[in-house]
Amino acid sequence: RLCSRICRMSSHAEPEVLLEKVGRAGVITMNRPKVLNALNLTMIRQIYPQLKKWESDNETDIVIIKGAGDKAFCAGGDIRAVTEAGKVGDSLAQDFFREEYILNNAIGSYRKPYIALIDGITMGGGVGLSVHGRFRVATEKTLFAMPETAIGLFPDVGGGYFLPRLQGKLGLFLALTGFRLKGRDVQRAGVATHFVESKKVPCALSVQLFTSDALQGRMKVSCPNSVRLFSASSVEGIVKNLKTDGSEFAKKQTETLSKMSPTSLKITLKQLQAGASLSLQDVLVMEYRLSQACMRGYDFYEGVRAVLVDKDQNPKWNPSTLEEVSDQMVEQCFSSLGEKDLTL
Repeated sequence: RLCSRICRMSSHAEPEVLLEKVGRAGVITMNRPKVLNALNLTMIRQIYPQLKKWESDNETDIVIIKGAGDKAFCAGGDIRAVTEAGKVGDSLAQDFFREEYILNNAIGSYRKPYIALIDGITMGGGVGLSVHGRFRVATEKTLFAMPETAIGLFPDVGGGYFLPRLQGKLGLFLALTGFRLKGRDVQRAGVATHFVESKKVPCALSVQLFTSDALQGRMKVSCPNSVRLFSASSVEGIVKNLKTDGSEFAKKQTETLSKMSPTSLKITLKQLQAGASLSLQDVLVMEYRLSQACMRGYDFYEGVRAVLVDKDQNPKWNPSTLEEVSDQMVEQCFSSLGEKDLTL
């Protein structure tokens, strides 16, 4: 009897993703508010087939994706689970990245309007679920960042595609520093396509809103002049620019970069340089290779330990300086995985 009661209790656990039809809209709600709607493999495996189904369903006109709770759209992938898997050689270390990138590609090539309501924290994996879709609606609560270089990773989920396509060197600046964009700046940067006040978000479930004045359309995308300091062909060149400039902004960015994984910084620069002229599909194939290089390496595990597990914020990177990260080491991370490459 106890067993059946426990089973009954566990069956009442909240689903991690809610999938529903509201009129002619398919609505996806990431439903893990206690962990800021962090994306795990179970969620990916629920979202992907439903997206495909709605894409070919004549009763569905648009898809809307949002996060439960009032703090986050999605604060990123469930990275801790991935590092635990990587340490013991569990296949989750491949499956998570592969299936996440396949989902990112499905969003990028979606044939129907795909609307991401990025009302709150939107980082890493959450960016992959939003930025490739046709509409991204920011609010005053939106907090956007790609903070991967701080944990020995790189701005993946198609970051190599969308970041170099932002104005000037803004994408590279965001990629290397993990700088956080807030509120209306998310739209000004071109990450969001629209801006609406948070309290009006429930109305944004109405399709008509996208053709009305209630949703403020694209503004002039602006790029701060100071970001020009990121115009260099090497990370060392960027650091030199910042040190030469000596402004408060430059000093702050120099300090930020000094805390990041040197390997991650160099991989990220090359990733964005290459991604600027590649399709989203080709970028995701490249990024899958990089993800597996990080799983084979050291810095990713050390970064997750320092930032997410022990939280001492004091990672000991290896190599510990930019100079020690050779071009050959970076090049190796981009090499083909043969039959293990991502196929889309």
